[in-house]
Amino acid sequence: MSAHGHVDLGHTAAGWAGTAVAVIGLTLTGAAVTAVSALLALVGIGITLGAGVLTWLLHLAGWGKPSGPRPESEWPWKVRDRAARQGHPGCLGCRLAGRGVRRSENTSYTARVASTVSG
Repeated sequence: MSAHGHVDLGHTAAGWAGTAVAVIGLTLTGAAVTAVSALLALVGIGITLGAGVLTWLLHLAGWGKPSGPRPESEWPWKVRDRAARQGHPGCLGCRLAGRGVRRSENTSYTARVASTVSG
C-alpha cells in the first residue's frame, strides 16, 4: 500500500533522474546569480533544460510511466513500462514523439478528408 492510498503516482527512473539533474542546474543558476556570472547562469539554464529532454527520452524508452492507477506489479521504479512503444493515451510527450496516434485512426482521417475534398 502506498502512502497515497492504493495509487502509484509515477515514481520512476525518468522522474528521479530528471529531477536530480534539474536540481543541479537550478543550483548552478542560483550560484550564478549570487556570483554575478552570466556564463555560469547559462550553463545552469542549459543543464535545467537538458533535464527536461533527459526525462522525455527516458519516458519514451520505457523508464517513465503515465500517472494514474496501475497494477502493483508495475509500481517499482526498476520496472520498465511495456506500453511506452505504443504511446500513452493523453500523453503530450508521446504525441510529440509521434506515438499514441494509431495508424488506422490516421488512415481513416485521411480517407475522410480525401472523400470530402473530392466530393
